[in-house]
Parts: sequence; C-alpha cells; structure tokens
Amino acid sequence: MSGYALITGASSGIGLAIAEALARQGHNLILVARRREALDSIASELTQRFGIKVLFRICDLSEPLQLSGLLHELEHGPWSIDLLVNNAGLGCAGAFLQQDWGREQRQLEVNVLALTRLCHALGQHMAQRGGGQILNLASLAAFQPGPWMSSYYASKAYVLHFSEGLREELRPLGVHVCTLCPGPTRSAFFRDAQMDISRLENSPLLMKAEEVALIALKGLAKNRAIIIPGWRNRLLTFLPRFTPRWLVRWLSGRLTRTYGGL
Repeated sequence: MSGYALITGASSGIGLAIAEALARQGHNLILVARRREALDSIASELTQRFGIKVLFRICDLSEPLQLSGLLHELEHGPWSIDLLVNNAGLGCAGAFLQQDWGREQRQLEVNVLALTRLCHALGQHMAQRGGGQILNLASLAAFQPGPWMSSYYASKAYVLHFSEGLREELRPLGVHVCTLCPGPTRSAFFRDAQMDISRLENSPLLMKAEEVALIALKGLAKNRAIIIPGWRNRLLTFLPRFTPRWLVRWLSGRLTRTYGGL
C-alpha cells in the first residue's frame, strides 16, 4: 500500500497492537507517541518483520504547540495518510475535586482536543482526495456517566457522539469514520490512571490488546459505525438504556471504585 496509517499512542497497548496488525496487512505506518526509545525499537522491528515503511514522530498530544508542529509537518510532508487511528488517551481516577488540575487538563487535551484537531486537519485532506478512514477510540465508558472518573467518562462520550456526527458529515465525501469502544483491556492505561485492577485479573471482561486490535480492523474493513469487542461488552452497552439513570450512576460509581481499587 502506498498510503500511510497514522496511529497515536502507538508505543503500547491497543495502539501498538493495531500498528502490528496493520503492518501484517502491508500498510505503511506513521507512529506517534511520547517515548522515542520505544518508537524507535517498534519501527525497526515492524520494518524488518513486514518489509513496510515505518516512520515515527515524538509528540506529547497534551501540548498544543507540539501538536501544531506535528500537523504542520504532516501538512507539508510527502505522505498520503489514508487511515487515521486516534488511539491516544489518558485517564484520571479518583474524586474529581481531589485531582491535580494539570493532570485533568492534560487528559482533556489528549482525549478531546487533540483527537478533534487531528480529525479536522487530516479529514480535510482525505475529503479533498475523495477517500480515507478515521478510527477514533472511545470506550464502554462512553455509554454512561462514571463517578470517580467523571471527566474521563465524559471525554469518551464526547468521542462517541462527535465521531457519529462526523461519520454522517463525511460519508458523502468518501471518508468513513468508525468508533472503537473497548471494555477493560490489558494495557498500561490502568497503571497510568493510578488504578489497581487486580480484582479484574481473572474476569472474562478483561481482553488482550491484540484481540481488540483484530476486532477493530475487521470492523473497520466492514465500515461499522461503532465497534464493540466482545459479546459481554456489547450487552453492557444496552443495560443503561433500560435502567433508571439514578441506578446507572450509582452502579457505575460502585464498579469504578471496587474494580479500580479506589
């Protein structure tokens, strides 16, 4: 394939798993994350294993100036990006009023603003070419409020609703927008969010990143609007529709505190 897939948060977890799955399909890659050493190693390995072109860019998406620099380089570079995977995301767990505001702001910069800016910039280029794909990473958290992770849940609800709206806007222009809503996944996310998920360790809800990535690419190939890995997770998205809102809030908060070790 001559085009590139740009993947944010590509140094670990679901982002890395999607990068490897795309590389296996012969897709050239542009990997974006904060850790140079990790990206350098990943790029070398994927190039050697699959004979594709792998570029990487160091960018902290919570820093608007760094994101502007990345977008400027992409805009003036020779690369044709036919797939954008907005995978990068941060989480803050615990009582909202006790959180450091800088940490909360970084979460919103990455989960909401950076994702939206990338969709705007690269979506324009895709529309001008008459085709492209965008895969935005939301979460099961997008389907209900989440006490003790209130801003995180809200950010993922934004991603889901924004992506669904954008899908309708860009469909006539040949650009397909899909939203991935995984449940709990083995990754560094929980550690970075300062959560202890040891009680989830043996739960069938806890999926491997590689499983999620394969399901994501199958859904992307079928142009599914919303991709929810695992039948149990799909069932959970229906429950809030038939449950009183006060009970949804209570249950969500209780589960977050119990299984997040808060």
